[in-house]
Amino acid sequence: MKIHEYQAKEILQRYGVPVPAGRMVTTTEQAHEVAKSLSRQAGAVVVVKAQIHAGGRGKGGGVKVCRSADEARDRAGEMLGMTLRTHQTGPEGQEVRRLLIEEGVSIAKELYAGFVLDRETQRVTFMLSNEGGVDIEEVAATHPEKIIKVAIDPLTGLMPYQIRQACFAIGLKAELHRKAEKMFRGLYDAVIDTDASILEVNPLIITQEGDLLALDAKMNFDENALFRQPQIVELRDLDEEDPKEVEAKKFDLSYIALEGNIGCMVNGAGLAMSTMDIIKYAGGSPANFLDVGGGATAEKVAAAFRIILADPNVKAVLVNIFGGIMKCDVIASGIIAAAKQTELRVPVVARLEGTNVELGKKMLKESGLNLTSADDMQDAATKVVALARA
Repeated sequence: MKIHEYQAKEILQRYGVPVPAGRMVTTTEQAHEVAKSLSRQAGAVVVVKAQIHAGGRGKGGGVKVCRSADEARDRAGEMLGMTLRTHQTGPEGQEVRRLLIEEGVSIAKELYAGFVLDRETQRVTFMLSNEGGVDIEEVAATHPEKIIKVAIDPLTGLMPYQIRQACFAIGLKAELHRKAEKMFRGLYDAVIDTDASILEVNPLIITQEGDLLALDAKMNFDENALFRQPQIVELRDLDEEDPKEVEAKKFDLSYIALEGNIGCMVNGAGLAMSTMDIIKYAGGSPANFLDVGGGATAEKVAAAFRIILADPNVKAVLVNIFGGIMKCDVIASGIIAAAKQTELRVPVVARLEGTNVELGKKMLKESGLNLTSADDMQDAATKVVALARA
């Protein structure tokens, strides 16, 4: 789960991490009032920042430095409602519905600080670099040695000596080490307390006055831990998420939208991954990952089918079910119900095996659906790829 920059900064402030003064707005009038307030407090310069769940906003035109409250209002009017395209949004972009109006600050140096859950080491890794800013991804790709990485022992947490070693490694002046230690301990505590999977401060700046400040902040959270983070769940912005994925969550379905044209409905994550692989092997491209789980009802299967068919890119659907706990006749009932509700217009290839398989096949055969049966996974993939191209 992702949240906006302004929300991440609100969390970080509670852990003693210094951030610029600012406020989220949704109208030009609010932008003007906040900019006037900040101008009185900190001088004339304010920054208007688009709030979307993607990086690269500055390069895409989503960050503007303004010299007056009137200019901030004008820039806010241009941004609100625009489709912002960055390297992370893809060509479709993301509509801007919220803005962060923030005080301008004097920057002496840009750094990068991050915490990420490293599944290889099974530890949170602290990262620090003196090459912060918009090109940090290029730095990571071309000069990885410039990013210092520290694996944190979960029993001891982030230790002061680890922070000092990282600060020395990037050449941070000794007089800033105490401030850095306080900031990085606050960032680490925020990660642990909120079950964050990623926390990035880019840039982390040294101001002309010699202070450290989190000029930007990004936080992602482990969805498997949200049951114990109700305060984080409240920050979810459904406008920033794929509507199909939002609908899938209502039915406890594991759904991820992809870029292909073959819809997949499978029971079991391993089988779903194998199904996508064999579609690619047959020359096709999956439109989604969808695992209906082992104990799905006909209602749940029908919902899954509706979600798949809501994707206009889907030209054919592959249903690949191994009936163990999930019975094949239940899958068949769900497919038939969904097909009637959605006026099925694309071909469906079904490969069913396991409990009640003959009954399931019989139900599908007698349903009158535009359905093709398959004997095995290879046969199913070959047929669905051909149908998607027809």
